[in-house]
Amino acid sequence: MPQDRQLQEAVLAEFLWEPSITAAHIGVTARDGVVTLTGHVPNFFEKRAAEKAAARVKGVKAVAQELEVHLPDSFKRTDEEIARAAVDRLGWEVTVPRDAIKVKVEKGWVTLTGEVAWHYQKDAAERMIRGLHGVVAVTNQTTIKPRVNTENIDRDIGVALHRAWFDPNTINVSADGGKVKLTGTVHTLADRWTAGSTAWGSPGATNVENDLLVVG
Repeated sequence: MPQDRQLQEAVLAEFLWEPSITAAHIGVTARDGVVTLTGHVPNFFEKRAAEKAAARVKGVKAVAQELEVHLPDSFKRTDEEIARAAVDRLGWEVTVPRDAIKVKVEKGWVTLTGEVAWHYQKDAAERMIRGLHGVVAVTNQTTIKPRVNTENIDRDIGVALHRAWFDPNTINVSADGGKVKLTGTVHTLADRWTAGSTAWGSPGATNVENDLLVVG
């Protein structure tokens, strides 16, 4: 379909525009607003960068990430080297509580566990690891400490979304303790991610289920 072709070309153009992505080995297909990325990239950082670049293109409703990380020989590291580098990097990151995150590495795949007080700390820990040489994937199993008062969490998140210029009539927030669920519609995939991040910013949020639909 012409619209699918236009969306495919727009995503490819965005990859060429983004300096952190080497697009030579990335394939893009588009169907009804769903973009699928295939091929390979030289590191995990570029894999995430490609996903974000595709998501910010107008008309993209979802991104299916099928890229593989093919490390050049000069970037390959042993699991022990990656683990030591990850622990050192986390130790220098001021937003991550010291010794709160545990690191496990298997064939370049890093798994993070532990417990932190806020989602931004969990996100920061993962962000520190993505750019390390030798990392092919990151699984973030870090949990958020439950907070006592979650009585008005759905109302507070709704107010925060309204401050961020989201139409309160298009997003519904429900909460069961610290478990938050977002339903409704947004205009772009980037808006969906922003709404989810806003929900995570609420004190007491231990899990956010983002079921927002992207409508053009």
